[in-house]
Amino acid sequence: MTKRVRMADIANRLNVSIVTVSKALRGKEGVSTELRQEVLRIADELGYVHKEQEPVEETGLTVGILTSGRYLSKGSSFYWSLYERLLTHLTAAKDFGILEVVSVLEEESCSLPRLVLEDRVQGLIVMGTFSADYIAMLAKLSIPFTLLDTYEIGMPYDTVLSDSYNGMAEMTHRLLSMGHTKLKFVGTIGATSSITDRYYGFCRAMTDAGLSVTPNMVIPDRDKTGSSQLDLPDDLLETTTGLVCNCDYTACVLLNKLTAMGIRVPQDISIVSFDNYILSEMCSVGITTYAVDLNGMASASASQIRRRIRFPEAKRQIITVSGEIIARESDMQI
Repeated sequence: MTKRVRMADIANRLNVSIVTVSKALRGKEGVSTELRQEVLRIADELGYVHKEQEPVEETGLTVGILTSGRYLSKGSSFYWSLYERLLTHLTAAKDFGILEVVSVLEEESCSLPRLVLEDRVQGLIVMGTFSADYIAMLAKLSIPFTLLDTYEIGMPYDTVLSDSYNGMAEMTHRLLSMGHTKLKFVGTIGATSSITDRYYGFCRAMTDAGLSVTPNMVIPDRDKTGSSQLDLPDDLLETTTGLVCNCDYTACVLLNKLTAMGIRVPQDISIVSFDNYILSEMCSVGITTYAVDLNGMASASASQIRRRIRFPEAKRQIITVSGEIIARESDMQI
């Protein structure tokens, strides 16, 4: 069986990068006329068939799913659940999904994904937040991609998002309607686009209630590397009756910390959260949360990447998928 020729083979032959080969094959700027002609000559000589030259069948697409290792832990996480649903929707259409976990070092060095390096996929779903430099590197490649649960402002990339802004505004309003006015947001602003959107949703609900949001009303939940780091103020009970957490994992860490301090939830302080990840049910107190529609997000993302592969010049899509409030025991009227 003849081995399939890949972009890496052309790059090795000419001693150039795969990005350069990709640009030359797509006719993008940044490659001299002489080098472009040489790339095309070698590609023809080796018998390379560029993905964009292949007929796109109605089924049988192979899609790479990229996510960062920092989002996955011990085989169970929010993104594992999202990945499983992606596979379900891709398989239902007789397409294939292949997961690649990107390490922190690979992201920082903007290393090409192995799935692209080996020319194994026709498109990518980028799941979760990556650095702007890493996303810009993907944009230079000759491969369609979409973003899932993240976005880049001002960049023309397809995106599927949970309704973080309005969802968190609803969760904050829930506490406000119960009589809580001393609220704090728990999350590191800027760590991900989702956390930032949820913070702004918190601010919207507080502003609508005539309450100002000040810096001391934000409790960071992670450091710059994404590792959990939750330090509570000494005067928490004097200044706060409700905590609005950016995600269920943080809410559960917070609940355990409060319990160890002898603070009762919800009798002493109420908690609401976001995601409806399994942890929100498994905590010692059930967490009231905004349930993200994982199935809807996965379905939209699978459809979006098929569209982008088949119609590369199609107009950019930003799809927001709404969820719903799941009431449990962690909040109460005051």
